[in-house]
Amino acid sequence: MTDTTATFDTTAKIAATEEQSRLDRLTNTTAEERQAFVNKAQETLASAVHTAVDAVKANPRTAAAIAAGATAAVAGAAYGATRLGKTKSTTATTRKAPARRTAATKK
Repeated sequence: MTDTTATFDTTAKIAATEEQSRLDRLTNTTAEERQAFVNKAQETLASAVHTAVDAVKANPRTAAAIAAGATAAVAGAAYGATRLGKTKSTTATTRKAPARRTAATKK
């Protein structure tokens, strides 16, 4: 390593350590506590996925019906979103100019 690279690496390590300390102070947690939280979240997610897979295996028709219903709901929402703001007529209509006032109507 060159002298510049070593200096850069040292500076980066110091900055990372300072940032880690700042994060610890702001969140009142340590890196170990944050990692434990992430691990617990991963375990919970994995458990939810396994539960969902088991439910689909036990009741495939019900799962298919739910998926079809969800697909229809999303399709309906997408169709509705594309129709927002559009007028009923897709062709431009021309407006007639207002009638001219005559002396009798200028009262």
